[in-house]
Amino acid sequence: MLDYFIIGLNGLILILVIYLLTKVSNKNTKTQDDIDLKLYFQKEYADLRVEMTQLFGDANKVNHEDLNKFKEHMMEHINTQMKSINEKVENRLGQGFEKTNKTFNDVIERLAKIDVAQKKIESLSTEVVQLNNILTDKKSRGTFGEVQLTQILQSVMGNNKQLYELQKKMSNGTMVDALLHAPKPLGDIAVDSKFPLENYQRMVDKKLSDLERANAEKSFKQDVKKHIDAIASKYIIEDETSEQAFMFIPAEAIFAEITAYHEDVILYAQKKKVWIVSPTTLISTLTTILTVVKNIERDKQTSVILDELKKLGIEFKRYASRWDALNKSIDKLSKEAKDVSISSGKIRKKFEYIEDAKFDELEVYESIDDQSLTTKE
Repeated sequence: MLDYFIIGLNGLILILVIYLLTKVSNKNTKTQDDIDLKLYFQKEYADLRVEMTQLFGDANKVNHEDLNKFKEHMMEHINTQMKSINEKVENRLGQGFEKTNKTFNDVIERLAKIDVAQKKIESLSTEVVQLNNILTDKKSRGTFGEVQLTQILQSVMGNNKQLYELQKKMSNGTMVDALLHAPKPLGDIAVDSKFPLENYQRMVDKKLSDLERANAEKSFKQDVKKHIDAIASKYIIEDETSEQAFMFIPAEAIFAEITAYHEDVILYAQKKKVWIVSPTTLISTLTTILTVVKNIERDKQTSVILDELKKLGIEFKRYASRWDALNKSIDKLSKEAKDVSISSGKIRKKFEYIEDAKFDELEVYESIDDQSLTTKE
């Protein structure tokens, strides 16, 4: 901006000098003063040009210095900004890398858990297939039911032989899966495990025709009734067991099928006094029996507690009479101690009067009774 100003000023002066020279030269007659004036203007113009050239050079130098300073300042500012931006970028990249690394590790951990879960599912699937294969055999189904019955009894009642016995041999030579020792009037209740599975599976198999499923349903009901008859005849024994027994079905689905859709089977079981139970209902029944047993035991303990309280009452009466006697003895002893204190005081006073030869006061003092002396003191 300063360069343009100097150039414009120089041009303006040049135009002014040319104008004056032109004006002088246009005169018809040139005097010596005009010549001198022309020479003067030429000299001034030359000096002005030198000064302007020097000023222009100085201005350029100043401009170059300012420009260099400005450039250095801008470079320093740019470097600072770039350094700050670089640090922020590095921080963001570092944080992003940490988050990415953490996410990646989480994904790896989740994949490992999924892999473990997948293996467990495969193992469970294999076990289910094996269980299905086991349940196809009647003997294996019977063993499965007995094991489940044992686990339920142990979980509710523990290993208490006073509450139940496993594989109990009856007086008629039969062997029941479990015999519950319920309190009177129930008495001992037999629990036998039955697992009617084959016809049930055919009955609910959608691949079979309606006729085949209907025939399977009839066979299923017959199987259940046969089990009821067997339990009623083997495990309800007069004067030995209760007049009722439990048929334990280890499959909730089969129990639900019977109770929901086969009322005639339920009525038949009630007529035979055989109660059909599932794992869930058996747990409830055992819990109820256990509660009754605990209440009976508590009642027995209550009578014992009452007897002990009566004995404790007798001891307390004896303690109260002895305490009264002791209290009377303490009062008597306190009175005697007070009398001894009075006698001791009188003797002390007499010694003082005798020592001081105050026989008149001694006679007065001896005339005072113990009660008045006690009040005075």
